[in-house]
Amino acid sequence: QVQLVESGGGLVQAGGSLRLSCAASGRTFSYYKMGWFRQAPGKEREFVASVTWSGRITSYADSVKGRFTVTRDNYAKNTLQMNSLKPEDTAVYYCAAGSDGVYYLTRESEYDYWGQGTQVTVSS
Repeated sequence: QVQLVESGGGLVQAGGSLRLSCAASGRTFSYYKMGWFRQAPGKEREFVASVTWSGRITSYADSVKGRFTVTRDNYAKNTLQMNSLKPEDTAVYYCAAGSDGVYYLTRESEYDYWGQGTQVTVSS
């Protein structure tokens, strides 16, 4: 059974930091890209950051560039370091994995497996 499990969410004040982790299991993810998406209340889910299977190429939404960093720790785990958090970063954050390990890094439809999500709340 394929599982992606996110951890590290929580409540933080504006300007603070959080680190999210995603651990994948149930199959080989060696050549999968991994990404993060988020969904705020009343809004559609949106792309946040992603990393190719090799870890060499990353992509970020404009709203998080310079504040968030995604790292491929190994073939089954990645980390999203979030700094200088803002209240507008409040959302449920989802980890995802896609079988095309290099292309379509920002496209939600190109991800095959999803985690259950972890809540991030940034207070002002």
